[in-house]
Amino acid sequence: MDDDRVKFLAAAIVFSTGTLWGLYWLPVRSLSEAGLSGPWATVAITLAATTILFPVAVIRWRNIVQSNPVAMISLALGGVAFTLYSIGFVYGRVAIIILLFFLTPVWSTLIGRYVMGWQTPRLRIVAIAIGLAGLTVMLSADGDLPLPRAAGEWMGLIAGVLWAIATTGIRTKLELRPIEATFLFVLGAALAAFIMAPFLETWPGALSAEGILPLSGLAFATGGFWWVLSVASLMWATVRLEPTRVGILLMTEVIVGAGSAAILAGEHLDRLEIAGGALVLCAGILEVWPTRRVTPSRSTP
Repeated sequence: MDDDRVKFLAAAIVFSTGTLWGLYWLPVRSLSEAGLSGPWATVAITLAATTILFPVAVIRWRNIVQSNPVAMISLALGGVAFTLYSIGFVYGRVAIIILLFFLTPVWSTLIGRYVMGWQTPRLRIVAIAIGLAGLTVMLSADGDLPLPRAAGEWMGLIAGVLWAIATTGIRTKLELRPIEATFLFVLGAALAAFIMAPFLETWPGALSAEGILPLSGLAFATGGFWWVLSVASLMWATVRLEPTRVGILLMTEVIVGAGSAAILAGEHLDRLEIAGGALVLCAGILEVWPTRRVTPSRSTP
């Protein structure tokens, strides 16, 4: 396959991934409403994804255990971030949680500057200012202090910070194949879900025999489609595209998520929340906008 076709396929995968994750809240809430309340829906989904990938871990265990420790921790931490993001959809409004998660570029830039020592172009500083302004406007829309209120909003915000930390490690240390990296990602997610769930809600109790099969089917379909196929495909695609294109194409998640929540769940944003969300998106675009900064080389383990 020639280079142009590879890039077209990679761009299509990234665009589809953003669109797909914009609809992720639907199976999460469906499982919650069907009996796996609160975080237990995410437990079922991440456990299903881990089960699907377990044969890969058995076959390629040497590659996994011999990989860079920072990369392993970063992948697992990325899974933790997505677990918080997933659980957040049960406890908050879809659009706000997605937008709070998409503040990731702000945290990534701060980590790159003050932890990794990377040079910070002026455009990145502008992106930070706009992103934080968007956060303030969005969270103070009802006249209160600009702080997350619902538990789901806090989860979305914390998930974005953790994802920024995780992607920094993944960017500099990852050498595993996409499918191997995805296993560590979903394993971290499943462990985090298991640990968090009892503190958020009690186990929903015994499920009827008639209810277990459809719940299991939906959990495996969601885990396989969103957590395994889309994440592995995204890891393959992102190394074949410029970061600018990846960042912008993934923003379809915000549009699809907000639109689908408004149409299907009746969750509408007021004008100030929309304005704040627009600023967050602008910050994301500025963060991935091409600059003269030299991209840091990947470290060898």
